[in-house]
Amino acid sequence: MSKISILGLGAMGAALAATLIRNGHDVTVWNRTASRSEPLASAGATVAASPAAAIAASDLTILCVVDYTAAHAVLADAEPVLADRDLVNLTNGTPGDAKSLAAFLEAKGAAYLDGGIMAIPPMIGDDGALILYSGSAELFERHKAALNALAASHYLGDDPGLAALYDLALLSGMYGLFSGFMHASALVTSGGGKAADFLSLLLPWLQAMSGTLPDLANKVDVGQHDRNVVSNLAMQRIALDNIVRASGEQGVAPDFIEPMLRLAARRVADDHGADDISGVIEIIRPQK
Repeated sequence: MSKISILGLGAMGAALAATLIRNGHDVTVWNRTASRSEPLASAGATVAASPAAAIAASDLTILCVVDYTAAHAVLADAEPVLADRDLVNLTNGTPGDAKSLAAFLEAKGAAYLDGGIMAIPPMIGDDGALILYSGSAELFERHKAALNALAASHYLGDDPGLAALYDLALLSGMYGLFSGFMHASALVTSGGGKAADFLSLLLPWLQAMSGTLPDLANKVDVGQHDRNVVSNLAMQRIALDNIVRASGEQGVAPDFIEPMLRLAARRVADDHGADDISGVIEIIRPQK
């Protein structure tokens, strides 16, 4: 069993600490609002008086705070003890945030692993939770057993920004799903239907359409959007336009769907109407 410190005891940080305690680890906790440490102290955690004391007490320190600004502030208070320490940061942010914190810690002689939690606090320690990691491969291997107690671990590579990049990419897919559901529900309820009843039609449809993603992913990777096209972009632009027009007729704001219509219309105007819908990515991604 490892000695592990948790810095930050919001809902997620507290869930991480509680899970490690249940798995028999020697856990030290610190939080700027000390009262949040009390339930974990009752469960067996040691409460540190400062970030430096918490880091010095353990083989591994996990940060889980509100943002990278807070992470920098917490670690700045602990600079004298950072050398030769293993630190994992599970704070949500951008790839640039992660790389900046990695550079700061590496300059202090610490090993760094960035992480992205793909779970909500109640899922920590249970099946279905996933944490993405990037940065020091050696640190990941040293502490893999303890990290796997929190969630399934997926190591992406030594670039510390990769975990944040993939975290936000997965969230992008999730929010795309949510936005599509909300616009569809607004249309259905505008006609007197119930969103809950509509799910019996929507869920099988989404499942069927998810079967097209492997083909679209391959087209994205190779850039060949005109291959094996079943429903071309010119046709899909018409459907998107009809969704926007129907939304107007029903009094539904088109804010969710209009961006996709604009991209499709631009791609068709650029003489790519015969391509698959995957071609719209060429408008938004960096040009090679």
